[in-house]
Amino acid sequence: MSRYDLQSRPKARPPKIRGAAGRAPKRNRSFMRGFVGGVLTFLALAAFGLGIALIGYATIAGNLPAPTELTNRASTFQSTRILDREGNLLNETFDPNAGRRTVVPLGQISPYLVQATIATEDANFYRHQGVDPIALTRALYYAVLERGLVSGASTIPQQLVKMVFLSPEQTLTRKVKEAILSAEISRRYSKEQILEIYLNELYYGNFAYGVDAAAETYFGKSVTELTLGEAALLAGLPQLPAFYDPYAHPDRAKKRQSVVLGLMVDAGYITPAEADAAWLEPLAYEPLAFDLKAPHFTLFVRQQLESLLGPEALYKTGLDVTTTLDPDLQEAAQQIVHDQVALLADRNVSNGALVALRPNTGEIAAFVGSADFDNVEIDGQVNMALSPRQPGSSIKPLVYLAAFEQPEKPAAERWTPGTLIADIQQPFPDGANPPYVPTNYDNQEHGMVTVRTALANSYNIPAVRALETVGLPDFLELARRLGITALTRPDYGLSLSLGGGEMPLLELTGAYAVLANGGKRMPPVAIRKITDSQGNVICELGSAQPCQPPSAGGGEQVISAVDAFLITDILSDNEARSPAFGPNSVLRLDRPAAAKTGTTNDFRDNLTMGYTPQLVTGVWVGNTDYSEMRAISGVTGAGPIWNQFMLAAHAGEPVMEFTPPPGVRQVEVCADTGTIPSPACPERRVRWFAEDRPPLPPEKDLYQIVRLDRNTGRLANEFTPPDAIEEKVFKIYPEPYRAWAEAHGIPQPPASPEDAFEFQPELFIRQPVEGEVVSGIVQVYGSANVPGFSSYELQYGVSHDPGAFSPPISGPYGAPVIDGLLGEWDTTGLGDGPHTLRLLAHDNAGGAFEQRVRVFVAHPTAAPPPTATWTPVPEAPTAPPIATDTP
Repeated sequence: MSRYDLQSRPKARPPKIRGAAGRAPKRNRSFMRGFVGGVLTFLALAAFGLGIALIGYATIAGNLPAPTELTNRASTFQSTRILDREGNLLNETFDPNAGRRTVVPLGQISPYLVQATIATEDANFYRHQGVDPIALTRALYYAVLERGLVSGASTIPQQLVKMVFLSPEQTLTRKVKEAILSAEISRRYSKEQILEIYLNELYYGNFAYGVDAAAETYFGKSVTELTLGEAALLAGLPQLPAFYDPYAHPDRAKKRQSVVLGLMVDAGYITPAEADAAWLEPLAYEPLAFDLKAPHFTLFVRQQLESLLGPEALYKTGLDVTTTLDPDLQEAAQQIVHDQVALLADRNVSNGALVALRPNTGEIAAFVGSADFDNVEIDGQVNMALSPRQPGSSIKPLVYLAAFEQPEKPAAERWTPGTLIADIQQPFPDGANPPYVPTNYDNQEHGMVTVRTALANSYNIPAVRALETVGLPDFLELARRLGITALTRPDYGLSLSLGGGEMPLLELTGAYAVLANGGKRMPPVAIRKITDSQGNVICELGSAQPCQPPSAGGGEQVISAVDAFLITDILSDNEARSPAFGPNSVLRLDRPAAAKTGTTNDFRDNLTMGYTPQLVTGVWVGNTDYSEMRAISGVTGAGPIWNQFMLAAHAGEPVMEFTPPPGVRQVEVCADTGTIPSPACPERRVRWFAEDRPPLPPEKDLYQIVRLDRNTGRLANEFTPPDAIEEKVFKIYPEPYRAWAEAHGIPQPPASPEDAFEFQPELFIRQPVEGEVVSGIVQVYGSANVPGFSSYELQYGVSHDPGAFSPPISGPYGAPVIDGLLGEWDTTGLGDGPHTLRLLAHDNAGGAFEQRVRVFVAHPTAAPPPTATWTPVPEAPTAPPIATDTP
């Protein structure tokens, strides 16, 4: 069956005819006199009302333009100017007489386009006299009911009146004037004349006025040559030209074409089979040839204006539209995106986008929709700032934010930056989906880690645990509060925590702006002020009449300031993210800045999001056609664009700290475990916590001192001789993960006095520590002792995931070492960058045990650069079937 087959409709039943049998009973004379009197009264009132209506009609009609002026007034309008925030011209609608409108007679217009327009705009065009009574009655009903005009009723003559005679105000009086003029025009002009003027007057977007200009602009052909599919596409544009723009929104335009074809079937102009064939017809669009400054932003503003005021006001009334765009930041953004994307061409990167917002107002300061608007090969006219794409790990801060909220739980049970999570691989039940088995980008498990460590280093498994704890409904509700409207599919699973749902860059940047603004949402806004041709202010940002629809809202505290600050504190902690990114990555600025990267595991989308108190910026790189990039991550692809733009945008700006809100305090905690330190804690840090969610007490610290019986290896008890008791520090994992800890070289104490404490390998590197920057001769401390010990040696490899290691740089040594000097590593001949130090021990049976530490070799120079000269580029992971993410 065709997609356009009409559904069967119930037929109206014929009225029942009453039989003639029997006569009505006689009525008394008083009833008859009353009935006749009522009829006469009704007729008198009707005559009086008709007289009043005729007088009103004549009065209103006498003050209206003469319908005979229609042909003289057609094709005249005042242009609308779109300006940046400093008043510089970005775009102005063209005079139609300057080549953007060619008037053609009705006989030269494709019949398909005529039929498609009538079916779409006014199906009863040939059956009414200017006004559709049913539609008008409905409009008047809602006007009275809603105390405002909320329902349309515009026939083609009425639309023509609006275009050439009347102002675009939405009032009942104007609707009456419109109806009167429409009736007069329909009385004085033929249907063919009205259609001809109307089709030559319509605005089709992209500066195309009239059907011939539209055919030339979009398809490079005369209006007489249009196919059915092309005609249906064009007929759907005039209602909202920017919204249905096939260059900026090809999917919307295609859906609109389908609607028009269905209306043509309903009207009997074409068959369902013809509609199907037209819908399948490929549409070859003509490249746009006009010049725009900030082109994607300008087109976005035009779409906003259409939604706010309607297309008639936009293209007829001479508006001055002052936008939020900062010309200096826009120029810098366009140049940086273009240049950096060009540098990534060898990684199969062809496109990029950038959005910068002022978090305290929502104003769009810079907006780049593609690396080159005019480049057809990269689909440059598609606005990638508005196109939904997967965010990768850049969604993780919102997942942990939801875990911090958990409003149904008492404060003591809600997550904190110090909450411990198992970064240990396991299958997760995923509702109707198959079990989900995420892996980390480095293909390693990191054991028990805090939320701070997990988020800062972008570990995947903890993020999945967080979403599992929160639940999808609560997370989606939070996303909506933050302004993300694109997550509408019913089949999301736990992969959503790693970026498995698509959203526009503008929406994601707006969500980060909430974090930067202390939990208060200021929706992204592009328009500061609109004035008409007389200088009257129509709307203005910050006034009682802002330049955005009421549904946009703004100024609401959508998340707590405490939770927003705690997430910001993690994202701005350069030390915390150094194990994955290094101490001098592109995420580090010359001032406090919060940042997060994201890359899908198939390398189709690559993002860096970040902010200071003054500015929030989101960057995307990839390919419009979803083709894969090669060996690139958020920190090497989008990261340099973010870094360069943020440095340029803040040049000369004061350095601002993220201000702690009421309700937070600093607490000294154990660095690895996030608890109040136990006596065994090896390293301490001062961290921010919510006052109602303090860190756990020291007895919850994983690091604990355990008393052992050195003679038996069991836990000491009351029978153990004092001289046989020894104290030893253990990092004690929760019961479900103790076996994992043992298998990964983290000894666990006996669980009870009856349990023998069997000898376990003692193999670790204590110095240098993970992520340390080293140079020169490095002394390596730690332990090398395994059952049946034979020897140990030190090796190194280049990168943090080396494919091979060097010959021994120290050793092999035949004696075990317990917490002492293992050897020395001479790094003077090595190049700067990430390296991996490996401690390798052998037993008498030929078995091998190893421990690795990832460090950064950086030789001191006379003038160290202020920003990163390299970033880690791990090898491609073995990814799960659904999008996961990189750091």
